Amino acid sequence: MGVEQPVKILISAYACEPGVGSEPGKGWNMAREMAKYHQVWVLTWSGRRPGIEAEISHNPIPNLQVIYYGWFGDWIWRKGVGIYLHYLLWQIRAYFVTRRLHREVDFDLVHHISYASYWLPTFLPLLPIPFVWGPIGGGESAPQTFWNDFSVGDKVYEFLRTLGRWLGERNPFVHLALQRSAVVLAPTEDTAQRLYQLGREDVRIFLHTALPQAEINRLAEYQPLESHPVRFISIGRLLHWKGFHLGLQAFAVAKLDEAEYWIVGDGIERKRLQKLVEELGIASQVKFWGKLPRDETLRKLGECHVLVHPSLHDSGGTSCLEAMVAGRPVICLDLGGPAILVTDETGCKVPAHNLDQVVQDMAKSMTRLVRDPKLRVRLGQAAQKRGSEVFNWQAKGQFYNQLYEEILAQSEHGGESNAYPQRT
Repeated sequence: MGVEQPVKILISAYACEPGVGSEPGKGWNMAREMAKYHQVWVLTWSGRRPGIEAEISHNPIPNLQVIYYGWFGDWIWRKGVGIYLHYLLWQIRAYFVTRRLHREVDFDLVHHISYASYWLPTFLPLLPIPFVWGPIGGGESAPQTFWNDFSVGDKVYEFLRTLGRWLGERNPFVHLALQRSAVVLAPTEDTAQRLYQLGREDVRIFLHTALPQAEINRLAEYQPLESHPVRFISIGRLLHWKGFHLGLQAFAVAKLDEAEYWIVGDGIERKRLQKLVEELGIASQVKFWGKLPRDETLRKLGECHVLVHPSLHDSGGTSCLEAMVAGRPVICLDLGGPAILVTDETGCKVPAHNLDQVVQDMAKSMTRLVRDPKLRVRLGQAAQKRGSEVFNWQAKGQFYNQLYEEILAQSEHGGESNAYPQRT
């Protein structure tokens, strides 16, 4: 490939949509950022089309082309585990779509972004070009000592998740992806260890979580709050593994009579959490806001002093990053992606040995942050600096661009073999 020729990148992002968080937001921001460096084609599910086209109509991206692909089984997308079946079948058909497209475009490299679970197969390594996989998570697990507090349904969920991961680790296409990847990226050491066990000797740990500069600028406008009462906030889907029950129990133990605890989000755990609040005697201090639009969610964050994020297995932690950039200290468990985002200088990381220990330690952290406003400000300022400088999309784009250049340079000197180098 001549140096004057534009590099053509294919990004596989089943979840890709502007203006949202989690995996769809990461898929969109990745495609948009890499289009600053190269010609980019992003392949995504056609259900994301309205949001993407609305954004592109207002903010065109010259080097980005979006390829939408749907299929007759789209109706199963919202049927619980049907999402994963839909994804698998979409991936199978996506391979044939991209193979035809590759014959027309002649891509230089393909990068699979989402879904970002190492045990969910992708068939794109079969293309005769360098393949980048990840960051892929899913190796994080709720410590067994916390299972006793789960409902029967929650335990079934964790069992099925563990079973799905076990089956995925025995899928030949997962092993093929590991073998043929020029680079494998994992967000946490937990997932990296699973990949080592599957035979991949080199895995780069790289947390994909980031925010675009426009959101960083907006969140940075929030000033440190000196008003009372001190408000804690938790944001996310109300699921057992998000650990909101731990945050509420810690709040009750701390006995912070003048403080408040806001919860933004919805999910199957809402009734259980509302019942727990009544049992703990803190109903007058806790506000359930339900699921809010992203802009309003960020406004609620700006009205609070501290984010509480007690997730038991989270590869990323976007809400932690949003709070950090807003200058709000974070209380989280020393697990998964949040443990990488948050440092002792930017928040409180609580070891996760067992439920009672976590509740007691979180309660102590809450008490410290309520009683010491100077500590809140100091941690918040350090969090804002770390979040905006390290976890922004410009920095992530520079990393990926350098990574692509390294891979393509290796490919140029590696002959015609499809077994791309694993050492990076």
